[in-house]
Amino acid sequence: MCSKSEFPFVTFESINTTLIPCIIKHRKQTTETNRNIFVIDSVEKMMGEVWSQLGSLMASIMFVYAMYEQFFPRHLRIHATKYTQKFTAVFYPYIQISFSEFSGERLKKSEAYTAIRTYLSANSSQRVRRLKAEEVKDSQNPLIFSMEDNEEITDEFQGVQLWWRASYKVPKTQSFSFYPTSEEKRFLTLTFHKRHRDLVTASYIQHVMKQGRDIAVQNRTLKLYTNNPSKDWSGYKQTKWSHVNFEHPSTFQTLAMDPKKKEEIVDDLDRFKAGKEYYAKVGKAWKRGYLLYGPPGTGKSSMIAAMANYMNYDVYDLELTAVKENTDLRKLLIETSSKSIIVIEDIDCSIDLTGQRKKKKEKDEDEEKPKNPEKKAEEEEKKGSKVTLSGLLNFIDGIWSACGGERIIIFTTNFVDKLDPALIRRGRMDKHIEMSYCGYEAFKVLAKNYLGVESHTLFPTIEKLLGETNMPPADVAENLMPKSIVADSELCLKSLIESLEEAKKKAEEEAEKKAKEDEEARLKEELAKEEKVEANGKSGEEVKENGSVH
Repeated sequence: MCSKSEFPFVTFESINTTLIPCIIKHRKQTTETNRNIFVIDSVEKMMGEVWSQLGSLMASIMFVYAMYEQFFPRHLRIHATKYTQKFTAVFYPYIQISFSEFSGERLKKSEAYTAIRTYLSANSSQRVRRLKAEEVKDSQNPLIFSMEDNEEITDEFQGVQLWWRASYKVPKTQSFSFYPTSEEKRFLTLTFHKRHRDLVTASYIQHVMKQGRDIAVQNRTLKLYTNNPSKDWSGYKQTKWSHVNFEHPSTFQTLAMDPKKKEEIVDDLDRFKAGKEYYAKVGKAWKRGYLLYGPPGTGKSSMIAAMANYMNYDVYDLELTAVKENTDLRKLLIETSSKSIIVIEDIDCSIDLTGQRKKKKEKDEDEEKPKNPEKKAEEEEKKGSKVTLSGLLNFIDGIWSACGGERIIIFTTNFVDKLDPALIRRGRMDKHIEMSYCGYEAFKVLAKNYLGVESHTLFPTIEKLLGETNMPPADVAENLMPKSIVADSELCLKSLIESLEEAKKKAEEEAEKKAKEDEEARLKEELAKEEKVEANGKSGEEVKENGSVH
C-alpha cells in the first residue's frame, strides 16, 4: 500500500509519476497473494488425497495379510517366508543375531544372554536415554541400569560399528503352568554389516561375553558355602550346598606374617590366576593345592580368607563327616563353581583316613559272621561317613577334579605328620605353607593394625622376648587389643611384654619338668636293665648248681 506521505498534493503530474506506479505495485502484491493461497489449497488437497489413498492401501494390505494368515496353508507360508528373506538379503547388507533370555527345554537362564546384558549395562547408562533399573541380589551394586525395551545402543570393536537392540515378544498361544512366569520372551539383537561376519562371530561375541563375565565377577558378593548332609539331598528344591555372604575382612595387608613370605604367596596366586594357557599347554587341570600347617592360632583360617578376598573367589567349606560316600564327594565337586576355593579344615581330625587300611582285616572277619538284616542296616547307619582315602585322592587329583577350572584346594592341619604322604605329596598339595609362631616382623604388622604404631621404645624388648619364646599371632593380637577406651599403645605393649615373660617362664618350667621326667625315666630304665641282668645271673647260677648246663 502507498502511504499518504507519498502524495500530499494531488495534481495531474503527481498522478502520472506517483499514484499509477503505486496502483500497479498493489495489484502485483494481490496477485502474488492469491497465487500462494491457490498453491496452499492445491497442496492440502493433494495431501488429503495421498493420505486417503495410503489409508486405503494399508487397509488393503492388512486385509490381504489376514486372509494370507487365515487361509494360506502353513507349509506354503514357510516356503514363502524363506524365499522372501532370501530376496531381501540380496538388497539388505546387514546380518542379525538374536540372543534369547532363556534356552533349553526347561527354560534355563541363558548364560550368554546374562553376560551380554551385563556388558551392555556397563556401557548403556551413559549413552541411552531410556534406562530400566533392576534390583540385583548378591551384588555389590544393589541396582543395575540396562536398556529399556526397543532401545538401541551402538558399540564399536576394532573400528567396526555394531548395534544392539533390546526387544521382546508375547507368544500368541497361552500356556497353563503351576509355576507361572512372565509371558514376554526377551531377547537381544546384534546387527552388523555382512562383511564383518568373521570378526563378529570369531572375536567380538567372545570379547563381549568375557567382559560381561568379568564385570559380573567384580560386582558380585562373595559366598561362603557349606555342604548339606547327604541324607538331606532328596526332595523339592533341596541343594547340596547352603551359603551365606562371605564378609571376612582379612587381607594380606592385615595378615600377621613375614612380609617376604606374604609376597611369595601373593606372587604364586598371581601366577595361578594368569596361568590358564600355561596349564592347558602342560596338560594339567587348572587347579592348585595349598597345605597350611602349624600350631593352633597361627592364622590358617585368616590366610584362607585373605586368599579369597585377594582372588575374589567363593569359599566352599567341605565337611567330610557330612558326606556319606565317595560318589557323594564327586557330586559335591560337580556342584562347585569355577573361581572358588575348596577348603577342608583340620583334615587330620575330620575322618579317619589313615586307620582305614588297618580296619579292613577286622571288617572282613566281621562280614563272615551272619547278621540280622535290620541290625546290619542300623550298624551301617551308625558308621556315618564312608569316604575313603582313595575317594579323597580322586576328588583332589583324579579325572573328576578337571570338571571346571580355576579352583584352589586348601587343607589345614595342626599335625602334618599325621597325614598320609599320598594325600599331601606335590601335585596334590602343590605348595606347603608353614604357619609358625609370631615373629618380630609379624608383630610389627599387628602393632600397626591394632595400635597404629610403627615404632616404639618397647619394640626391642618385645623382639628379644619373641625370639626366646613361642606365642601364636592370635595371642599376640589379643594382648595388643585395647581393653578399655582409655588404654593407650604403651599400656597394650606392656601387657604383651608381661604375657611374653609369663609364657617364657612357663615354657622354662615345662622344659625343666620334662627334663626331670626324662631323667627319671632314664634312671628307671637303667635300674630295670640292672635288675634284669642280676635276675639272669641268678638263674644261671641255679642252673649250674642243679647240673643242667649242657
